[in-house]
Amino acid sequence: MATSSDIEWTDATWNPVAGCSIVSPGCSNCYAMRMAARLESMGQAKYRGTTRKSGGRHVWTGHIRLDEMSLALPSTWRAPKRIFVNSMSDLFHEDVPSDYIRRVWSVMADTPHHTFQILTKRPARMAEVLCQRSFAKLPNVWLGTSVEAAAQLCRLQELRLVPAAVRFVSFEPLLGPVGTPTLSGVDWAIVGGESGPRARGMDPSWVDEIRRACQAQSVAFFFKQWGGSNKKTTGRVLHGRTWDEYPVTVDAFPRE
Repeated sequence: MATSSDIEWTDATWNPVAGCSIVSPGCSNCYAMRMAARLESMGQAKYRGTTRKSGGRHVWTGHIRLDEMSLALPSTWRAPKRIFVNSMSDLFHEDVPSDYIRRVWSVMADTPHHTFQILTKRPARMAEVLCQRSFAKLPNVWLGTSVEAAAQLCRLQELRLVPAAVRFVSFEPLLGPVGTPTLSGVDWAIVGGESGPRARGMDPSWVDEIRRACQAQSVAFFFKQWGGSNKKTTGRVLHGRTWDEYPVTVDAFPRE
């Protein structure tokens, strides 16, 4: 279901898919695993069986649920919003059928007053699906991938293959240095440390390398958080200020 969001770079979340599976180190402490377990314990059938207890914590089982009842929700929101699609899953998970992704695409095409932000750790599949003729490049859809360390920089090359009005990269949780990444074809970079139980630390020098790369390559830079066990305590101030840049093609509509 769609809800207002505390995520700094979006207004709301919309989850037509529930459940996921771990693909890289950035998934290890995923907040969505903890949240899915909590929602299941509260009786939300949508999340039943999507996690299991392992080593004192909940982890993804790989079970995917398609929530068709939530598909129409963006059309019920009259005021324009930035909407993070599938904060509790990955739209391009290998077990989400292309036909279902097409239905999500249709909803976004029919609600052009919203801006949809889709983030995946599977950019190769995203490119494979969206390069099909039945998918149009929508001006109100931003497409991004997560990169948590240098080992995942290859995802940027896969992201460049995706037809998109705006491409973005989320360096969150940033778990190691990425040096000076080549950001050609990328419009926006988000950087953030891991938060919550078992949070792994982030070196400020890693952040500065990305910030300088963004400035040199004319890419909008958004610093989301330092993270830690209590992200409100550590905050999101970098060099005495907050960094809330958006792509130059950012929607111009007013926020609520």
